[in-house]
Amino acid sequence: MAPIYWLPPVLWMGMIFGLSTDVGSAEHTASWLEPVFRAVLPGATPAVIEALHLLVRKTAHATEYAVLAALWFRAFARGRGWRPSTAAVTALGLSALWALLDEGHQTFVVSRGASLGDAFLDTTGAAAAMIVARFGWRPTARVLTTAMLWIALLGGAGVLVLNAVVGVPSGVLWITAPAAALLLALRWRRTR
Repeated sequence: MAPIYWLPPVLWMGMIFGLSTDVGSAEHTASWLEPVFRAVLPGATPAVIEALHLLVRKTAHATEYAVLAALWFRAFARGRGWRPSTAAVTALGLSALWALLDEGHQTFVVSRGASLGDAFLDTTGAAAAMIVARFGWRPTARVLTTAMLWIALLGGAGVLVLNAVVGVPSGVLWITAPAAALLLALRWRRTR
């Protein structure tokens, strides 16, 4: 396999390893992320700023491993000529293994801690990338959009009923739940 295919995922693994040192600790990322949040959201409470910081950190976990899996997928599918399904499973396996090793590495870093939850989040990001790589953007987006509309419709309807029973106003749900139903009906009609 030519270096043009295997070098990017190996370099990306090195970057992940570097970020699992003190450089990527919550204290360091807070030092530059929290001022950005305060500038963009001047009225945000400290709890909101902290929640946004956590959200960015967890999103970064999933994203960095989605990129890693995609790079390995490219290396195996194009560099080796493997079938997409074989390339996807192998890329996912390597990414999951690296997530576990990375978390293990963090047990030796004073400012970091190992978390199986983070390894699961990393693997989830890698799996999401492999679903897209295997089936393509459009089919994946179509399925996810339909699933989200059903969740909005059923979840919204359930909350509307619950709010009506306990006497709590539902606000914007009176718009979003019917809008989800309308969009599902339009999608169904278009595919007929």
